[in-house]
Amino acid sequence: MARRHRLFGVVGLAGRRVLGRLRTTSSKQVLLSVIGVALAVTLMTTVSGIALGLGAENAIQSEGVDYWVVPEASTASSVAVSVGSPQLGDTHAITDRLSRDERVDYATPVQTQLVTLAPEGGSTDEYVLAAGIIPPEEPTSVVGVSTEALTPGDPHYANGSYDGPRTGELVLNDAAAELLGVSAGDEVTASVGGSRAEFTVADVREGSLSSGVGPVPVALVHLSELQTMTGSTEGDLADQLLVSTDSAGVRSDIEALYPRTSVVTQTGLAVRGASTSSLPLAMAAVSLVVAVLVGVLFVATMMGLEVNADRRNLAVLSAMGYRTSSQMLLVVAETVVVATVGGVVGVVAGIGGIHLTNAITRELLGVQVALFDPVLVGYSVAVAALIGLVSSIYPAWLTWRTPTLEAMSHD
Repeated sequence: MARRHRLFGVVGLAGRRVLGRLRTTSSKQVLLSVIGVALAVTLMTTVSGIALGLGAENAIQSEGVDYWVVPEASTASSVAVSVGSPQLGDTHAITDRLSRDERVDYATPVQTQLVTLAPEGGSTDEYVLAAGIIPPEEPTSVVGVSTEALTPGDPHYANGSYDGPRTGELVLNDAAAELLGVSAGDEVTASVGGSRAEFTVADVREGSLSSGVGPVPVALVHLSELQTMTGSTEGDLADQLLVSTDSAGVRSDIEALYPRTSVVTQTGLAVRGASTSSLPLAMAAVSLVVAVLVGVLFVATMMGLEVNADRRNLAVLSAMGYRTSSQMLLVVAETVVVATVGGVVGVVAGIGGIHLTNAITRELLGVQVALFDPVLVGYSVAVAALIGLVSSIYPAWLTWRTPTLEAMSHD
């Protein structure tokens, strides 16, 4: 019990000493240590938020859409290889029901599928992200591409018979058109597995969808025509449902549409499960390693200088009965407190960095690439405490090496 009280006493003394120095700015080394950790944690928090955003299973959102519904159990799919995921059923009927609600401006299911497109007479084909939708009467933007050139409605669906006339219309974003070397009016052949269909490029539009490594080639088509190619006509399947409304009361009705789904509200554009690569994890890992290395080197150096500058005070503590082990514990506690204070400052700045990153990418690219999760707060503060703990080894060693009488004689 006495040992525990002594430990708490040392930690309390360390906290008071650190806060006193920060309040009076009497120690540049302590202040610089806090700033160094804060900068490292700010960078780590911001990059971790970007990694979370890239790795999250976000929805494909259209500009102005207030709500969208995605399956809770949905898993990420690869950009290079199409992988099955949970889907929503009976989507045309659900969309029709929502469209009759006066509070809803428009609603559309979205089915996403990687297809290969080959221009007429071309010798190669390219992967393109196809989004099957039901174009509304009033043009809107889905996956960063305008629906204006698509015929409103979904005539091929034909009340579930899928024997209505095909429009054969396809709208490409500029990235896809450049990749294929086509323009409006050109014919292309789309292939998914063993299914093939002919489409006419109705329009080429400037797109704003990006994967973080460059623009994503995107094609908009009518939902039923993509469902026919992918074998999704049985059950009328789609990946998600977009709903635009100005009424907050619609949300409860949307939540009741499907069991085990998530209703999300946010603006911007993102691709759900756009990639299963290890890029987000690698980004988070690199930011962690850099933060720890920079923080440890900076804090260890600054606190080592602080110990040298504070030798007389440590000698006074020794004269008061503090043994060398207690002095070392005091230095360790001070270093951890300094790093933790820097970590708290860094978390606040890092959250600001996440919002700033989203503001910039939303303005330039139309996408939000970073995601804030409350777990980042605990994670960042814990990393800061770890930086302090590792950094304390050097100043504690300096304390152990400095005899009391020598410290007194030098001052």
